[in-house]
Parts: sequence; structure tokens; C-alpha cells
Amino acid sequence: MNYSRKDLVQTDATMNQMRNSIYILERFMEKNGVLDLKERLRKMGLNIAKTYIRYWKPTNVVTSSNLKDVITTIYQKVLNSSTSIEIDDTENLIRVQDYRCALCKYHYDDIEIAGCEITLGMVSGIISLISKESSDPSSIFLEPYEVKESRALGNKTCIQLYKYEIGRKL
Repeated sequence: MNYSRKDLVQTDATMNQMRNSIYILERFMEKNGVLDLKERLRKMGLNIAKTYIRYWKPTNVVTSSNLKDVITTIYQKVLNSSTSIEIDDTENLIRVQDYRCALCKYHYDDIEIAGCEITLGMVSGIISLISKESSDPSSIFLEPYEVKESRALGNKTCIQLYKYEIGRKL
């Protein structure tokens, strides 16, 4: 069977092979002296966002009034995750606690960088790309900030942090 990308976006697929591949790739890159692994994983996420957004968008505008709903929808639809989201308006930070991170299901003793760095790149990419297309002056732009905790690193949940700005690209 040949599926188009549009067909694949509409299907439910397991993350097992992707999760396994990420950690095999991480080990391979570390063994071969790649130093910017975190940035490479985030860029992979951004590339996924650039492709994904051609076939599915949670909304046409992202503003402070729908930001939590849009993030929740992305995590649910794309990653089948359950999250809680906090927005810190003083620091312009978004804290996403992911209880079922698809990329960090298991603890790996030999891993130093969590697979959900890809999630940081993808989610911030989807939202920023939507906002870039929007003419709304109060559109939100995200940038990956930090994976604060990760199940792959031994924590109980994954916590991803994003920086945000309203009205202009970061």
C-alpha cells in the first residue's frame, strides 16, 4: 500500500519505532562526536512541523485566548498525550507537563538528551508557522526553551518549556 502524507496524518500510528530510532540515533551521534544534538533534535521537530502543517492545522490563528487549547490539541492529536499547561505572563514562559510523552516512555541510563526535544521543535514550529501565516497582530510565536524533566532521564513526567512572544516572530 502506498499512502500519501495527507493519508498518514489522518491515521493513528504507534510511536514505538520513532522512539526507538531517536535513541539509537542519539547514541550513534554521540559516539561519532556530534556536539549539537539538542539543536538537531529540535530542528527535526521543526521540519516535522513544516510538513505536518501542510495537511493539518489545529486553528488558523493562535492568540493568548486560545493558546492553551491549541497546545492541548497538538499534543493530543499528534502525540496522543495528556498534558497540563501553565502560562507565566511575567516570564513569557509556557510550561507543559506531559504525562504520556510518546518519545520518552522509558528511562535510559545512557541518554543525556531527551527525545522530547523533538516535541519542543515541532510544537513551537506548528504554532509559529500558523502565526506567521496569520495577519492577526496578537498572534503568538513560540520558541523552544528547555526540557525541564523527562521520563527518558528518570523523571515521572516530561516537562517542556517554551518562550513566547505576542505579535512578532522571535
